[in-house]
Amino acid sequence: MGGKSAYDILCERGFIEQVTDEESIRNLLERENITCYIGFDPTAASLHIGSLVPIMSLMHMQHCGHRPIALVGGGTALIGDPSGKTEMRRILTRDKIDANAEAIKKQLSRYLDFGEGKALLLNNADWLAELNYVEFLRDIGRCFSVNRMLAAESYRMRLEKGLNFIEFNYMLLQSYDFYYLCRNYGCILQMGGNDQWGNIVAGIDLTRRLEEKKIYGITFPLLTTSHGHKMGKTEKGTVWLDASLTTPYDYFQYWINTEDADVKRFLALFTLLPIGEIRESEKLVDSELNMAKAVLAFEATKITHGQNAAVAAWGAAVNNFGLRPVSPGLFPSSSIPRAGDDADASAIPTVEKTREEFETGIPAFELFHDVDLCATRSEARRLIRQGGAYINGRQIAAFDEKVGIDDIVDGIVRARKGKKQHVDIRVLEGRSVPA
Repeated sequence: MGGKSAYDILCERGFIEQVTDEESIRNLLERENITCYIGFDPTAASLHIGSLVPIMSLMHMQHCGHRPIALVGGGTALIGDPSGKTEMRRILTRDKIDANAEAIKKQLSRYLDFGEGKALLLNNADWLAELNYVEFLRDIGRCFSVNRMLAAESYRMRLEKGLNFIEFNYMLLQSYDFYYLCRNYGCILQMGGNDQWGNIVAGIDLTRRLEEKKIYGITFPLLTTSHGHKMGKTEKGTVWLDASLTTPYDYFQYWINTEDADVKRFLALFTLLPIGEIRESEKLVDSELNMAKAVLAFEATKITHGQNAAVAAWGAAVNNFGLRPVSPGLFPSSSIPRAGDDADASAIPTVEKTREEFETGIPAFELFHDVDLCATRSEARRLIRQGGAYINGRQIAAFDEKVGIDDIVDGIVRARKGKKQHVDIRVLEGRSVPA
């Protein structure tokens, strides 16, 4: 195949936690092109940042010539995966799951090339929904030991709070997926988060029993930040991959606020920059480390939302909190704008209010809550007391200070929380905001 193998790339970039047969997988990925798969859970209409590690791994596999299968779990979502969960998931209707599955299929197309059979988008509802339960128990259920299933971590952690029979079937169905994909699509490698290890191994064992064929598994680390925070969670909530749920500007801001200790690791996992350039980032400190964060934010935003959205988000950051342009010698493979390039503030979140509201004056704490800079009015009061609230760059001194007509500049009132969170309030003439 030439060059680094997909296994080498995944290893050096920090993707691999466990493998079922490292030597065989390494040799296989060096020697030939294979078909691999990862399952995605359609319990929401969008994936979130927590899904990026598996998505990026499939991108690397495809770039190395392998064929990824992105499997949307429209069938298994009717049950709910107990892996990594301490409580039972809310059961969704079939219509809702199908709608979510279609949205996720479209979303994954931004990361993988599905043209000419280079990758496949499949939904396990296509085969699981048609299974005859009695035949399934007879042909598939007989291959599973209840004792071994109860010993699996995904089930063991749920036993204290209660594991219902529906969830207990999940391992059988995911194992059947792997067997089905192997038999019908030649898939020989399943990848997933480390909480999926038991399910992956069970699928390998089932396929060995039924097909007498050797297949493999790789799991990824379950990521937290260096401070132990869950990836993709902020004060505003989940960071989604859908631009209508998390704007490209807010997405960019999530990455640029990466903790110093995580910059190199996240550059390796969440960008496609050469690993040699990423290793150089270990030496960066102070302003250059902040430049590395800007590159991380730009490259991650570009992969999810495209070059134009990334440039706009970068430009808004430059205009609003003095982000320094990245030096030409840092990360030369990045397409981030450099010194002298134009900055675009159009990515700043914008809301609308009427001029009439400002004529009477809006208490600052109410305004910061109304435009979603603070989740509650209590939080807004606290922010103002701590000196973190600004209107047009002017610090708000009291929580009930009125924001009024005099604060409108060229039809805009700019509210800022701390150093980096901005909202532009577009002031409309008239007495009501258009629907």
